Amino acid sequence: MNTKNLVAEFVGTFALIFIGAGALAITQANLVGVALAHGLVIVTFAYAYGHISGTHINPAVTLGLLIAGEIEFVAAIGYWIVQFLGGILGAVVLNAVLPNPGDLGVTILAESVTPVQGLVVEIVLTFFLVNTIFNTAVSGKAGNFAGLAIGLTLVLAILMGGPLTRASLNPARTLGPAIVSGNYADLWLYFVGPCVGAILAALLYIGVLRDKEEV
Repeated sequence: MNTKNLVAEFVGTFALIFIGAGALAITQANLVGVALAHGLVIVTFAYAYGHISGTHINPAVTLGLLIAGEIEFVAAIGYWIVQFLGGILGAVVLNAVLPNPGDLGVTILAESVTPVQGLVVEIVLTFFLVNTIFNTAVSGKAGNFAGLAIGLTLVLAILMGGPLTRASLNPARTLGPAIVSGNYADLWLYFVGPCVGAILAALLYIGVLRDKEEV
């Protein structure tokens, strides 16, 4: 198991929670700002660490790549461990530095959204995110613009899903703030939804969209 890969995934996930959830905790109503905070972290670390670990910084992304045979199972376990640890530590530090952490940017459903609706939103939006990853970074078709495309996909996902589910798309993004804030409301759907969405994107890629020469 490559230590550099694990460090990159840990730091990247820490940054996503510290900055992304932090932006939500500080500016509850500023949807565009929250979306950009998350998306810019992805863009930045895609270029900073993409050559090291692939910049998954999301257990659902790692699952999708595992299904598609783009990462070995043992390596995926290592990624999952450090991603969750990075997310938890990011939330711990965020809680320590914010003078008024509020709900710590925890991913929760809007009052009018049912768990089933929230689950569908998380599935669909994570599918879009992982689909972009496969058809840009994994396929190599987007060249140096892959990181930008992935970051922008997260931005548009949050712009749509933020008012409904706070658009987690990432179990590590959900777990860290949930543990530190003690708010575990509908936690299951923020694990199931992203994982299902990632698996669907992986199946579409390997079954339909992947070029034969990539196999």
